[in-house]
Amino acid sequence: MRRPSARNAPMPRRASSSSSTRPVRDGRRSGFGSSFFVATFGQHAGSRVAADVFPGTALRRSPRAAHERDFSTHERPASPRFQAAPRPHPADKDTTRNRVSACALAASQIDAYHIQQLRLQTESSRAARCTSNRAEAASLLYTDSPMLNVDQPTPLARALEQSYRHGFVTDIESDSLPPGLDENVVREISRRKREPAFLLKWRLAAFERWLAMAPPDWGQLRIAPIDFQAQSYYSAPKSLKDRPKSLDDVDPKLLETYEKLNVPLHERARLAGVAVDAVFDSVSVGTTFREQLAEAGVIFCSFSHAVEHHPELIERYLGTVVPPADNFYAALNSAVFSDGSFVYVPQGVRCPMELSSYFRINAQNTGQFERTLIIAEPGSHVSYLEGCTAPQRDEHQLHAAVVELIAHDDAHIKYSTVQNWYPGDANGVGGIYNFVTKRGLCAGARSRIAWTQIETGSAITWKYPSVVLRGDESSGEFHSIAVSNHCQQADTGTKMIHLGRNTRSRIVSKGISAGRAQNSYRGLVRVARTAEGARNHTQCDSLLIGPQCGAHTFPYVESARDDAVVEHEATTTRISEDRLFYCQQRGIDPQEATALIVGGFCQAVLEALPMEFALEAKALLAVSLEGAVG
Repeated sequence: MRRPSARNAPMPRRASSSSSTRPVRDGRRSGFGSSFFVATFGQHAGSRVAADVFPGTALRRSPRAAHERDFSTHERPASPRFQAAPRPHPADKDTTRNRVSACALAASQIDAYHIQQLRLQTESSRAARCTSNRAEAASLLYTDSPMLNVDQPTPLARALEQSYRHGFVTDIESDSLPPGLDENVVREISRRKREPAFLLKWRLAAFERWLAMAPPDWGQLRIAPIDFQAQSYYSAPKSLKDRPKSLDDVDPKLLETYEKLNVPLHERARLAGVAVDAVFDSVSVGTTFREQLAEAGVIFCSFSHAVEHHPELIERYLGTVVPPADNFYAALNSAVFSDGSFVYVPQGVRCPMELSSYFRINAQNTGQFERTLIIAEPGSHVSYLEGCTAPQRDEHQLHAAVVELIAHDDAHIKYSTVQNWYPGDANGVGGIYNFVTKRGLCAGARSRIAWTQIETGSAITWKYPSVVLRGDESSGEFHSIAVSNHCQQADTGTKMIHLGRNTRSRIVSKGISAGRAQNSYRGLVRVARTAEGARNHTQCDSLLIGPQCGAHTFPYVESARDDAVVEHEATTTRISEDRLFYCQQRGIDPQEATALIVGGFCQAVLEALPMEFALEAKALLAVSLEGAVG
């Protein structure tokens, strides 16, 4: 038998390792680039847009195995990378969402060879094609009407022309404590809230611990020294001093403020189908649908109302997930917190509507220190939404909140945040310091907690929503988009602590940096000796827009078991000129092309948001990247 030569012998396949980071070419992960985009944008999304580039044909991948595909732009395979295929039938049309996302797909998938081919086309044919495609692109991007004048600006284009639109100040009389923090301030806050003795004792113990602590300095952040004696720790509108019994008794100026913010209070709440707890500075303005939810057994109210009417629940659960000594800002919050939201879902109850809180800072030189506590009894389900804004000011203001989630056996909690605090101006003047502690406890078997967050605002964001997986077969999820532009800084991520058997966790983090911003992901996956069969998958992607921004990744993995499966993958890429050039050939200007590409980059996280916040989140992404290109 003829012995095969070394030249003709097949190369052995290298075994892949789930813990290693795969090589990256032009922002794509080799190994599942095609399947990832098909799952995200639809089966024919890429072929349809590519077919517009080369009339008469559609483009598809050669039928090679995913792990054999070569994504290198400077080393082309001998066989054609793309091959012609029949154009899809006109009846097989994607949805508007997939077709819009297809622009981002094609911009990220097209390689240098086809970009060069496109550049070599004649000016006349290019102009003719752009004219027709501009009309098509405009109709796809404008979702309100299928027929649109091409000169009419699209929603994304209009959004990019706007600055921070929530920076107004409500002119209202406030009752504020003088600046400074000591034991008397803590006692006065407790007196104004009419709290029981056990809570005052808890506050004073937290204050003593805070005095013995020092502000942390280990973050990838440049923080100017904070004078904790120069700000007020309590401010409330004077009109709320008598605690109005319903929204009809609330000052119209406060209701008008939330109307400007598109927060459904009063009559609009009935149409929105979302229960809202609106917090203004240090107090709750009102809570909608409280009586209707009570009929289902669900308690949804302000934290102050819960202290007054359900003190046994507060005493039992407060501080069990985030103790006062957890960190510097958690101790500060425990001492001076004034209001927030409280949710209790009884056993076997699926909350009949979305619950939501909206936090608004209005008073000058005042910090906001709300506290949120959500308890899901066995077999219950609840989805909670959170939003926030603040006025536009030249000085920094502090926001130091604490969120505690507790899920018992078979309970599910979904917590979503669209954070839109004032980020400061383009030169880094003003903005909110957002130092928040969020943690969930999967206390029971098969319980589940999912965090979803869109971080677009605040001058500095420093937070790590976490899940402690104590119950067997419990699971935790974290989906995050952190956008930093101009001089913003973000050091955010998550912690997944595996304690129970067969626990699962998943982390999907998308970081976007533009201007001179710095964006850091910091994640911890810890597997205890008791966590038999634990499994984690972490996906951390960073996108750079411009030459002066930065992206940093700090993954930490601690495993005490040999049978644990911990997977981590990370990519860093940028929006190249070739991608923008491709979109411009489709009649899309650079700013709008950036929004399209970013939308495709963030699609996996946006899909995890409830529908009520998804549209707002997409608009915020566009606005927060204003001026990132050009």
